[in-house]
Amino acid sequence: MRFKLVLSSVKSDITDHIVDAAKEAGATGATIIPARGTGIHEAKTFFGLSLEAQTDIIMFLVEEHLVIKILDTIKEAGEFHKPGTGIAFVLPVEHVVGLESQMDKFKEEVRESYF
Repeated sequence: MRFKLVLSSVKSDITDHIVDAAKEAGATGATIIPARGTGIHEAKTFFGLSLEAQTDIIMFLVEEHLVIKILDTIKEAGEFHKPGTGIAFVLPVEHVVGLESQMDKFKEEVRESYF
């Protein structure tokens, strides 16, 4: 089985919505890491204090055949066509350990997708 890592950076107020949408598209879970970042526009300041919006990095380890469906779902759910709403990208995964408990489910899904 081949896996990919889908990473998405979104504002924390839509994280749950993104995760729920990705699960409906086939993701089996997510890891969420609180983050902050900078983009093309500088953060607003108030008396010298930065007012950056909190962001989350959401990581989905998914089977290769589900990547496009999940990526499209994240894009739509997060309204990424609007500036500053979020980004998502995919990285290759060389090796995976610790998924033994989920392998039967993965194998069943692969069989169902071919028949």
